[in-house]
Amino acid sequence: MDCQTVRMTAGIDEVPVHDWLVANVDGLEGPFTYERVAGGRSNLTFEVTDARGRKLVLRRPPLSHVIEKAHDMAREHRVIAALGTTGVPVPRARGLCLDRSVTGADFYVMDFVEGYVPHTEAEAEAIEDRHGMSRHVIDVLGDLHDVDPGEVGLADLGRGTGYVDRQLRRWQQAWEFMKQRELPAMEEAHRRLVNSVPDQQKTVIAHGDYRLGNMMVHGDRVAGLLDWELCTLGDPLADLGYLINNWAEEGEHAEWSSAPTAVGGFASRTEMIDWYGDRSGLDMSGISYYRAFAYWRMGCIVEGVYARFLQGAYGEDHGENVEAFADAVVRMSDAALEHVP
Repeated sequence: MDCQTVRMTAGIDEVPVHDWLVANVDGLEGPFTYERVAGGRSNLTFEVTDARGRKLVLRRPPLSHVIEKAHDMAREHRVIAALGTTGVPVPRARGLCLDRSVTGADFYVMDFVEGYVPHTEAEAEAIEDRHGMSRHVIDVLGDLHDVDPGEVGLADLGRGTGYVDRQLRRWQQAWEFMKQRELPAMEEAHRRLVNSVPDQQKTVIAHGDYRLGNMMVHGDRVAGLLDWELCTLGDPLADLGYLINNWAEEGEHAEWSSAPTAVGGFASRTEMIDWYGDRSGLDMSGISYYRAFAYWRMGCIVEGVYARFLQGAYGEDHGENVEAFADAVVRMSDAALEHVP
Protein backbone atom coordinates (compact mmCIF):
# COMPACT_ATOMS: atom_id res chain seq x y z
CA MET A 1 0.00 0.00 0.00
CA ASP A 2 1.31 3.43 -0.94
CA CYS A 3 1.47 5.32 2.37
CA GLN A 4 1.46 8.59 0.41
CA THR A 5 -2.19 7.93 -0.50
CA VAL A 6 -3.34 7.34 3.08
CA ARG A 7 -5.66 9.94 4.56
CA MET A 8 -6.08 10.06 8.31
CA THR A 9 -9.35 8.87 9.85
CA ALA A 10 -9.85 9.27 13.60
CA GLY A 11 -10.09 5.78 15.09
CA ILE A 12 -8.58 4.01 12.05
CA ASP A 13 -4.85 3.46 11.63
CA GLU A 14 -5.23 2.97 7.92
CA VAL A 15 -2.03 1.13 6.95
CA PRO A 16 -2.28 -1.75 9.48
CA VAL A 17 -6.08 -1.89 9.10
CA HIS A 18 -5.60 -2.21 5.32
CA ASP A 19 -3.19 -5.10 5.83
CA TRP A 20 -5.52 -6.82 8.32
CA LEU A 21 -8.54 -6.54 6.03
CA VAL A 22 -6.68 -7.96 3.04
CA ALA A 23 -5.32 -10.84 5.12
CA ASN A 24 -8.53 -11.72 6.95
CA VAL A 25 -11.52 -10.96 4.72
CA ASP A 26 -11.80 -12.89 1.46
CA GLY A 27 -12.11 -10.99 -1.77
CA LEU A 28 -11.15 -7.51 -0.64
CA GLU A 29 -8.83 -5.31 -2.65
CA GLY A 30 -7.17 -2.16 -1.30
CA PRO A 31 -6.84 0.70 -0.97
CA PHE A 32 -9.85 1.35 1.24
CA THR A 33 -11.82 4.46 2.10
CA TYR A 34 -13.39 4.93 5.52
CA GLU A 35 -16.44 7.02 6.25
CA ARG A 36 -17.73 7.51 9.78
CA VAL A 37 -21.41 6.55 10.01
CA ALA A 38 -23.46 9.11 11.90
CA GLY A 39 -25.94 8.08 14.59
CA GLY A 40 -23.85 5.89 16.92
CA ARG A 41 -23.04 7.60 20.23
CA SER A 42 -21.08 4.83 21.90
CA ASN A 43 -19.07 2.53 19.64
CA LEU A 44 -17.74 4.03 16.42
CA THR A 45 -19.05 2.70 13.10
CA PHE A 46 -17.32 3.13 9.74
CA GLU A 47 -18.40 2.30 6.20
CA VAL A 48 -15.41 0.70 4.48
CA THR A 49 -15.21 0.66 0.67
CA ASP A 50 -12.56 -1.29 -1.21
CA ALA A 51 -10.97 -0.49 -4.60
CA ARG A 52 -13.72 -2.35 -6.48
CA GLY A 53 -16.60 -0.73 -4.60
CA ARG A 54 -17.36 -3.60 -2.22
CA LYS A 55 -18.65 -2.26 1.10
CA LEU A 56 -18.22 -3.53 4.63
CA VAL A 57 -18.91 -2.03 8.04
CA LEU A 58 -16.25 -1.78 10.76
CA ARG A 59 -17.12 -1.30 14.45
CA ARG A 60 -14.72 -0.27 17.21
CA PRO A 61 -14.96 1.35 20.69
CA PRO A 62 -14.79 5.12 21.20
CA LEU A 63 -11.38 6.79 21.30
CA SER A 64 -11.27 7.27 25.08
CA HIS A 65 -13.23 6.95 28.32
CA VAL A 66 -14.01 3.31 27.55
CA ILE A 67 -15.76 0.91 29.93
CA GLU A 68 -14.52 -2.50 28.77
CA LYS A 69 -17.75 -4.44 29.36
CA ALA A 70 -19.78 -1.75 27.59
CA HIS A 71 -17.59 -1.79 24.45
CA ASP A 72 -16.86 -5.49 24.01
CA MET A 73 -16.30 -6.05 20.30
CA ALA A 74 -15.79 -9.81 20.65
CA ARG A 75 -19.15 -10.14 22.35
CA GLU A 76 -20.96 -8.07 19.73
CA HIS A 77 -19.32 -10.05 16.92
CA ARG A 78 -20.23 -13.31 18.61
CA VAL A 79 -23.90 -12.32 18.85
CA ILE A 80 -24.37 -11.35 15.21
CA ALA A 81 -22.40 -14.40 14.06
CA ALA A 82 -24.71 -16.65 16.10
CA LEU A 83 -27.92 -14.93 15.02
CA GLY A 84 -26.82 -15.13 11.41
CA THR A 85 -27.95 -18.77 11.55
CA THR A 86 -31.53 -17.73 12.47
CA GLY A 87 -34.28 -15.71 10.83
CA VAL A 88 -33.34 -12.56 12.74
CA PRO A 89 -32.13 -9.98 10.17
CA VAL A 90 -28.50 -9.29 11.05
CA PRO A 91 -25.50 -8.43 8.86
CA ARG A 92 -23.15 -11.33 8.15
CA ALA A 93 -20.09 -11.26 10.43
CA ARG A 94 -16.84 -11.23 8.41
CA GLY A 95 -14.01 -11.00 10.91
CA LEU A 96 -12.87 -10.03 14.40
CA CYS A 97 -9.54 -8.40 15.30
CA LEU A 98 -8.39 -8.67 18.92
CA ASP A 99 -4.86 -7.40 18.16
CA ARG A 100 -4.93 -3.85 19.51
CA SER A 101 -1.67 -2.99 17.81
CA VAL A 102 -3.63 -2.77 14.53
CA THR A 103 -5.66 0.31 15.38
CA GLY A 104 -5.50 0.76 19.15
CA ALA A 105 -8.64 -1.24 19.96
CA ASP A 106 -10.50 -4.44 19.15
CA PHE A 107 -12.77 -4.21 16.12
CA TYR A 108 -14.88 -6.36 13.86
CA VAL A 109 -16.22 -6.16 10.33
CA MET A 110 -19.54 -7.26 8.88
CA ASP A 111 -21.39 -7.05 5.60
CA PHE A 112 -22.91 -3.78 4.49
CA VAL A 113 -26.72 -4.01 4.37
CA GLU A 114 -28.55 -2.10 1.67
CA GLY A 115 -31.08 0.38 2.93
CA TYR A 116 -31.07 3.27 5.36
CA VAL A 117 -31.61 3.95 9.04
CA PRO A 118 -34.66 6.22 9.53
CA HIS A 119 -33.34 8.62 12.16
CA THR A 120 -35.63 11.51 11.23
CA GLU A 121 -39.29 12.08 10.43
CA ALA A 122 -38.37 12.91 6.83
CA GLU A 123 -36.56 9.58 6.47
CA ALA A 124 -39.42 7.68 8.09
CA GLU A 125 -41.90 9.35 5.73
CA ALA A 126 -40.22 7.48 2.86
CA ILE A 127 -41.61 4.23 4.30
CA GLU A 128 -44.82 3.78 2.30
CA ASP A 129 -46.58 1.21 4.51
CA ARG A 130 -45.68 2.57 7.92
CA HIS A 131 -48.39 0.61 9.73
CA GLY A 132 -47.15 -2.62 8.13
CA MET A 133 -43.59 -1.64 9.00
CA SER A 134 -44.70 -1.26 12.61
CA ARG A 135 -45.95 -4.83 12.66
CA HIS A 136 -42.69 -6.07 11.17
CA VAL A 137 -40.77 -4.30 13.96
CA ILE A 138 -42.79 -6.30 16.50
CA ASP A 139 -42.38 -9.51 14.48
CA VAL A 140 -38.59 -9.10 14.39
CA LEU A 141 -38.56 -8.52 18.14
CA GLY A 142 -40.69 -11.63 18.60
CA ASP A 143 -38.38 -13.62 16.31
CA LEU A 144 -35.37 -12.55 18.38
CA HIS A 145 -37.08 -13.44 21.65
CA ASP A 146 -38.12 -16.82 20.22
CA VAL A 147 -34.50 -17.85 19.54
CA ASP A 148 -33.29 -20.54 21.95
CA PRO A 149 -29.94 -19.22 23.22
CA GLY A 150 -28.60 -22.75 23.67
CA GLU A 151 -29.35 -23.74 20.09
CA VAL A 152 -27.20 -20.89 18.69
CA GLY A 153 -24.35 -21.15 21.19
CA LEU A 154 -25.37 -18.19 23.35
CA ALA A 155 -26.51 -19.99 26.50
CA ASP A 156 -23.66 -18.36 28.45
CA LEU A 157 -24.25 -14.84 27.10
CA GLY A 158 -25.67 -13.73 30.45
CA ARG A 159 -27.27 -15.00 33.64
CA GLY A 160 -30.76 -14.52 32.24
CA THR A 161 -32.88 -14.44 35.38
CA GLY A 162 -32.78 -11.39 37.63
CA TYR A 163 -32.04 -9.20 34.62
CA VAL A 164 -33.55 -5.93 35.85
CA ASP A 165 -31.92 -6.23 39.28
CA ARG A 166 -28.51 -6.68 37.67
CA GLN A 167 -29.10 -3.87 35.21
CA LEU A 168 -30.05 -1.51 38.01
CA ARG A 169 -26.81 -2.32 39.83
CA ARG A 170 -24.67 -2.16 36.70
CA TRP A 171 -25.98 1.14 35.40
CA GLN A 172 -26.00 2.76 38.83
CA GLN A 173 -22.29 1.94 39.02
CA ALA A 174 -21.82 3.39 35.52
CA TRP A 175 -23.78 6.48 36.56
CA GLU A 176 -21.53 7.04 39.55
CA PHE A 177 -18.46 6.66 37.33
CA MET A 178 -19.63 8.80 34.40
CA LYS A 179 -21.91 11.46 35.86
CA GLN A 180 -20.85 15.05 35.32
CA ARG A 181 -23.19 16.58 37.95
CA GLU A 182 -25.64 15.60 40.66
CA LEU A 183 -29.20 14.86 39.47
CA PRO A 184 -31.54 14.01 42.36
CA ALA A 185 -34.25 12.78 39.95
CA MET A 186 -31.92 10.05 38.67
CA GLU A 187 -31.19 8.92 42.22
CA GLU A 188 -34.87 8.93 43.17
CA ALA A 189 -35.88 7.02 40.03
CA HIS A 190 -33.24 4.40 40.83
CA ARG A 191 -34.52 4.07 44.40
CA ARG A 192 -38.12 3.55 43.26
CA LEU A 193 -37.12 1.09 40.53
CA VAL A 194 -35.08 -1.02 42.96
CA ASN A 195 -38.04 -1.18 45.34
CA SER A 196 -40.59 -2.39 42.77
CA VAL A 197 -38.87 -4.83 40.39
CA PRO A 198 -41.52 -7.11 38.78
CA ASP A 199 -41.11 -10.85 38.41
CA GLN A 200 -39.35 -11.78 35.17
CA GLN A 201 -41.75 -13.84 33.06
CA LYS A 202 -39.26 -15.28 30.56
CA THR A 203 -35.56 -15.28 29.69
CA VAL A 204 -34.64 -14.34 26.11
CA ILE A 205 -31.84 -12.89 24.03
CA ALA A 206 -32.50 -9.22 24.78
CA HIS A 207 -31.18 -6.70 22.26
CA GLY A 208 -30.91 -3.87 24.79
CA ASP A 209 -31.23 -1.00 22.27
CA TYR A 210 -34.22 -2.04 20.17
CA ARG A 211 -35.57 0.98 18.28
CA LEU A 212 -36.15 2.16 14.73
CA GLY A 213 -32.89 4.14 14.83
CA ASN A 214 -30.95 0.85 15.09
CA MET A 215 -32.66 -0.78 12.12
CA MET A 216 -31.60 -0.76 8.49
CA VAL A 217 -34.82 -0.38 6.50
CA HIS A 218 -35.30 -1.53 2.91
CA GLY A 219 -38.75 -0.96 1.48
CA ASP A 220 -41.21 -1.57 4.29
CA ARG A 221 -39.13 -4.18 6.11
CA VAL A 222 -36.36 -4.37 8.67
CA ALA A 223 -33.40 -5.48 6.53
CA GLY A 224 -30.81 -5.40 9.31
CA LEU A 225 -30.92 -5.09 13.10
CA LEU A 226 -27.83 -3.18 14.29
CA ASP A 227 -25.92 -2.14 17.45
CA TRP A 228 -25.73 -5.26 19.62
CA GLU A 229 -23.38 -3.87 22.27
CA LEU A 230 -26.00 -4.06 25.05
CA CYS A 231 -27.27 -7.53 24.12
CA THR A 232 -27.48 -10.18 26.84
CA LEU A 233 -29.84 -12.81 28.19
CA GLY A 234 -32.63 -10.98 29.92
CA ASP A 235 -36.21 -9.85 30.27
CA PRO A 236 -38.15 -9.45 27.00
CA LEU A 237 -40.31 -6.65 28.40
CA ALA A 238 -37.22 -4.51 28.90
CA ASP A 239 -36.78 -4.53 25.11
CA LEU A 240 -40.46 -3.74 24.59
CA GLY A 241 -40.53 -0.92 27.15
CA TYR A 242 -37.51 0.67 25.54
CA LEU A 243 -39.03 0.37 22.06
CA ILE A 244 -42.28 1.97 23.24
CA ASN A 245 -40.41 4.89 24.81
CA ASN A 246 -38.83 5.57 21.43
CA TRP A 247 -42.10 5.03 19.53
CA ALA A 248 -43.35 8.62 19.44
CA GLU A 249 -46.90 9.06 18.24
CA GLU A 250 -47.84 11.62 15.61
CA GLY A 251 -46.75 15.13 16.55
CA GLU A 252 -44.96 14.11 19.76
CA HIS A 253 -41.41 15.10 20.68
CA ALA A 254 -38.76 12.57 21.67
CA GLU A 255 -37.29 12.52 25.17
CA TRP A 256 -34.01 11.59 23.53
CA SER A 257 -32.55 11.91 20.05
CA SER A 258 -34.97 11.96 17.12
CA ALA A 259 -38.56 10.76 16.84
CA PRO A 260 -39.00 9.29 13.33
CA THR A 261 -42.37 7.69 14.09
CA ALA A 262 -43.84 11.11 14.99
CA VAL A 263 -44.34 11.70 11.25
CA GLY A 264 -47.54 9.67 11.56
CA GLY A 265 -48.87 6.57 9.86
CA PHE A 266 -47.17 4.15 12.25
CA ALA A 267 -49.06 1.95 14.69
CA SER A 268 -49.89 3.38 18.10
CA ARG A 269 -48.04 2.36 21.24
CA THR A 270 -51.14 0.49 22.36
CA GLU A 271 -51.23 -1.51 19.13
CA MET A 272 -47.53 -2.33 19.47
CA ILE A 273 -47.96 -3.53 23.05
CA ASP A 274 -51.06 -5.58 22.14
CA TRP A 275 -49.33 -7.17 19.15
CA TYR A 276 -46.34 -8.18 21.27
CA GLY A 277 -48.60 -9.47 24.06
CA ASP A 278 -50.64 -11.55 21.63
CA ARG A 279 -47.54 -13.03 20.04
CA SER A 280 -45.60 -13.71 23.25
CA GLY A 281 -48.44 -14.64 25.60
CA LEU A 282 -46.83 -12.51 28.31
CA ASP A 283 -48.68 -10.28 30.79
CA MET A 284 -48.41 -6.66 29.60
CA SER A 285 -49.94 -5.05 32.72
CA GLY A 286 -46.55 -4.03 34.15
CA ILE A 287 -45.21 -2.34 31.01
CA SER A 288 -45.16 1.08 32.73
CA TYR A 289 -42.39 -0.18 35.04
CA TYR A 290 -40.30 -1.26 32.08
CA ARG A 291 -40.78 2.12 30.44
CA ALA A 292 -39.56 3.82 33.62
CA PHE A 293 -36.58 1.49 33.78
CA ALA A 294 -35.77 2.18 30.13
CA TYR A 295 -35.89 5.95 30.65
CA TRP A 296 -33.62 5.73 33.70
CA ARG A 297 -31.14 3.38 32.04
CA MET A 298 -31.04 5.57 28.93
CA GLY A 299 -30.32 8.54 31.18
CA CYS A 300 -27.26 6.67 32.47
CA ILE A 301 -26.17 5.81 28.92
CA VAL A 302 -26.57 9.35 27.58
CA GLU A 303 -24.69 10.77 30.55
CA GLY A 304 -21.85 8.47 29.48
CA VAL A 305 -22.08 9.83 25.94
CA TYR A 306 -22.00 13.37 27.35
CA ALA A 307 -18.92 12.50 29.42
CA ARG A 308 -17.15 11.02 26.41
CA PHE A 309 -17.83 14.14 24.35
CA LEU A 310 -16.30 16.24 27.12
CA GLN A 311 -13.32 13.84 27.18
CA GLY A 312 -12.82 14.14 23.39
CA ALA A 313 -13.65 10.50 22.68
CA TYR A 314 -15.45 11.35 19.43
CA GLY A 315 -12.79 13.67 18.06
CA GLU A 316 -13.01 17.41 17.59
CA ASP A 317 -15.12 17.55 14.43
CA HIS A 318 -18.31 15.93 15.70
CA GLY A 319 -20.76 18.72 14.86
CA GLU A 320 -22.84 18.13 18.00
CA ASN A 321 -24.49 20.43 20.51
CA VAL A 322 -22.91 18.71 23.48
CA GLU A 323 -25.12 20.34 26.10
CA ALA A 324 -28.17 18.81 24.39
CA PHE A 325 -27.00 15.47 25.79
CA ALA A 326 -26.93 16.87 29.33
CA ASP A 327 -30.44 18.30 28.88
CA ALA A 328 -31.73 14.95 27.55
CA VAL A 329 -30.60 13.18 30.73
CA VAL A 330 -32.70 15.60 32.79
CA ARG A 331 -35.76 14.93 30.63
CA MET A 332 -35.31 11.18 30.86
CA SER A 333 -34.94 11.23 34.64
CA ASP A 334 -38.22 13.16 34.86
CA ALA A 335 -39.90 10.71 32.46
CA ALA A 336 -38.70 7.78 34.58
CA LEU A 337 -40.28 9.29 37.67
CA GLU A 338 -43.57 9.77 35.81
CA HIS A 339 -43.78 6.08 34.89
CA VAL A 340 -42.30 4.26 37.87
CA PRO A 341 -44.88 2.82 40.31
